[in-house]
Amino acid sequence: MHDRAASPVGPYAGGPPAAALVVPPHELERFRGREIARAGVIAVVIVWRVVLALLAWIVAPRGRRIADAASDGVVDAFEILGPTFVKVGQLIASSSGVFPAPLANAALRCLDDVPPVDTRQARAVVEADLGHPIDALFASFDDVPLAAASVAQVHACTLHDGREVVLKVQRPGIFGRMLVDLRTAFWGARLLERFEFFRVANATAIIRDLHAATMTELNSAVEAARQETIRDNLWQFGDNKGVTAPEVLWDYCGPHVICMERMTGIPLDRFDEIAHHDTRMLIRRGVKVWIESVLLHGPFHGDVHAGNLWVLGDGRLAMLDFGIVGELPPQWRTILREMFHATLFDGDFRKMAAGIRALGYTADVEASDEKIGLDVAAALTPVLTQDLGELRLSDLIMALIAIGKQWGVASPEELVLFGKQLGYFERYATQLAPGWVLGQDLFLFRNVFPDDVAARVAQTGLELPE
Repeated sequence: MHDRAASPVGPYAGGPPAAALVVPPHELERFRGREIARAGVIAVVIVWRVVLALLAWIVAPRGRRIADAASDGVVDAFEILGPTFVKVGQLIASSSGVFPAPLANAALRCLDDVPPVDTRQARAVVEADLGHPIDALFASFDDVPLAAASVAQVHACTLHDGREVVLKVQRPGIFGRMLVDLRTAFWGARLLERFEFFRVANATAIIRDLHAATMTELNSAVEAARQETIRDNLWQFGDNKGVTAPEVLWDYCGPHVICMERMTGIPLDRFDEIAHHDTRMLIRRGVKVWIESVLLHGPFHGDVHAGNLWVLGDGRLAMLDFGIVGELPPQWRTILREMFHATLFDGDFRKMAAGIRALGYTADVEASDEKIGLDVAAALTPVLTQDLGELRLSDLIMALIAIGKQWGVASPEELVLFGKQLGYFERYATQLAPGWVLGQDLFLFRNVFPDDVAARVAQTGLELPE
């Protein structure tokens, strides 16, 4: 038997130092030689691939529309241009109601695995990060990754004590490449804001948020710490045993490597394969813990596509990949709690309006709290009071932009992020829980409004799941 105590460990053994959790600022507005050159490359690659796609369509249309061919060319360019643009493609694919259908359909390719980096490069990142040879750290290391994404890839390993784990390993050199791309995108967003739609949508603020999220995502210590925090928060109330997340193993983590327990399961959108489970409870449990994280705990999973939600063999729902984590400011958490409370219990949106006024969004708006509250509720209530299968995410986002235009302010990005994640859940609910109304399900809010839920249950005799 191997003596685990004698096994070498990495620099974060026992937990990361405080300095590792600091994300240093990196100037976004810089636009110099590298960014100018990159802008030229982006323009050439996109035009080149679109022209090639259109020429191929002219020669052999095969019943396809010209928009389909052009969209394929754009996505071809994204794949050539690398990780930042693959992420843009993923955003387009996962927000199909917002973007033209041909482009959204073509961008589905960006959700697939990308080619992995060379095995020697992946091993070199692990050994440089952890300070020891692979064979000394692990009893086995699978050179063929389980999955490869734009920023990192995942390798299966076995510890010397027999535990099965996975390593999330960043692609070498990814930080510098994405920083240049984001600076170039920010310059492009500034140009686009000459048009009213992009000004109201606050395109530069979106790039700023993406920049902040990316710089954080590329700090593996921060990602692992947030994963550990959200995992611990799952069970804070003692009633979410049907949902889990992988345990972080700090002894084998480093600046570009995260080690965690290995979980095996089926992505939530493989509906036929999970049909033998109670699918309605699966989605209700998943939304319940997500709502609690948004409204009560703070940090919440900011990318709940099906690849990050698995159904395990024992029927639990597992949340994976915490590269994107959001956290609403306390004021917005209060506003959203008031919104849910009004929708569930008393229909009074005036408290919500008072919170919005406190943030300064409506400082120059001559309207009562009741009118402001109703305006915001009109944008969000369709998510909460209708069958999610009838909701288009584009309706929600465009309603938010319309409110921003009405008030002369930028759309509140926090609510757009909130709506985007609900948009993922809408897709699953259509198949897993037809007719389920999120905003009227007391089960989801038993820890958010414990007294009100208990009173309503006692009044109606409704039985909530354990």
